[in-house]
Amino acid sequence: MRRWPRPDAVHCVARLTSEFWVAAHIRRGFGEGAFATVVRKGSPEAGAIFVRVDRLDGTIDLYGPAPQSMFDEDATGERLFEPIGEGLNPLDVQEKFEREERMDPDFWVLDIEDREGRHFLDLAE
Repeated sequence: MRRWPRPDAVHCVARLTSEFWVAAHIRRGFGEGAFATVVRKGSPEAGAIFVRVDRLDGTIDLYGPAPQSMFDEDATGERLFEPIGEGLNPLDVQEKFEREERMDPDFWVLDIEDREGRHFLDLAE
């Protein structure tokens, strides 16, 4: 008789699709009183997600996917992010995305407008 899960089975956690994660994050931002929108739509299944936080003072904080090396072995499947830069010039951020597009055209860009700079992301430690 086979029992599930097998004691020697490797457990894996399914990851939400990028499209679903982005939609949920937009709703979370709205729920917290921030405005959020998709600026660039990437691969629905697994596109990398970048989050721009417009502080409405002419500067942008930018967050991107944390490298795989920052994930624990017992990862829960949650998407983790890392800060790429704070107080950036919008033109510098646009140039970063132009470079990124040459390497990986399937990425997403989510904009959050929030004077407090809230991003609502889980950051890697």
